[in-house]
Amino acid sequence: MRIALDRYRDLGLLVARVGFGLVFFWFHGYPKLVAGPDGWERTGRAVSNVGITFGYEWWGLAAALAESGGGLLFAAGLFFRPACLALLTDMVMATVDQYTRATPAPEHALKN
Repeated sequence: MRIALDRYRDLGLLVARVGFGLVFFWFHGYPKLVAGPDGWERTGRAVSNVGITFGYEWWGLAAALAESGGGLLFAAGLFFRPACLALLTDMVMATVDQYTRATPAPEHALKN
């Protein structure tokens, strides 16, 4: 027996995927990309929490590319699993970074 809403399942998944990917790009990736080297260095300092003490600017750029490129790939459904892995890695680092702050708010990274 088919449930009446089963025929909309694929449309719902498409809307969720496109919405999540574009929101991730627009609110997380794009602002980091346009922040430039100073912003990349600030973002990249999060890796110091796991013992990496070099290349902060590069790590920040990698996070910006993961969030922007990963969000767009996620929305388009291209290279879906590698994009998800890049986004997961980025969000794990963001969560770890939140725990080192004076007033941690890891839910901001975990909800994405």
